[in-house]
Amino acid sequence: MINNNHKIQPKKYNSLKEFYYFYLTEHQNTINRALHFTGISLLCLCFIASVLFHNVYFFMAIPLVGFGFSWIGHQFFERNKPSTLKYPFFSLASDFLLFGDIIMGRQSFKTK
Repeated sequence: MINNNHKIQPKKYNSLKEFYYFYLTEHQNTINRALHFTGISLLCLCFIASVLFHNVYFFMAIPLVGFGFSWIGHQFFERNKPSTLKYPFFSLASDFLLFGDIIMGRQSFKTK
């Protein structure tokens, strides 16, 4: 009889660089990348607006726009699960890294 009660341990990432390589494999779809870029752009704008206008509603919108666009991209276009809950820091940092890499031309919306 085979024991199927064991659980496979998820990979543990020791550095952001190591995680970012995994992150890029989970973000191959052009629309998903565009939605992530849009979400991070709006997140930054909401943060700036909340500081400039001292408006708590802009601040409260940060998680909605930050996660909302990304999760739509994963659910409907990439067809995988976001790693936000397993790796919250690495995932958010990688969102900003991809955002910066796209702006700097090191990555593009379209892969391959």
